[in-house]
Amino acid sequence: MAFGITREELTQWKQAVARGEIAFLTHFWLEPRFPGVHSVTKVGCANMERLSEWCLANGLNPRYIHRRLPYPHYDLIGEKQKEILQKEQLWDHLKRFKLQ
Repeated sequence: MAFGITREELTQWKQAVARGEIAFLTHFWLEPRFPGVHSVTKVGCANMERLSEWCLANGLNPRYIHRRLPYPHYDLIGEKQKEILQKEQLWDHLKRFKLQ
């Protein structure tokens, strides 16, 4: 279940993904399989080659890309989520979703 984002934020993410940009969307998330995890960051890009290269450059296996058209994405959680949000300087995501 996703919550904590606006329709406008979701629309902007979808538009950026569709343009082939690497786009980040963090939202609150509850998933019983991951106790203690309260958010996820979706890193999306419609250009699968570009998204795969981004994964490899960040030490992530492209095999785990969710290839859901028209918005393919990689889900970041836990320490890797925090590490990449810091690397990308997405301070607002870190603060808003209490990841600092």
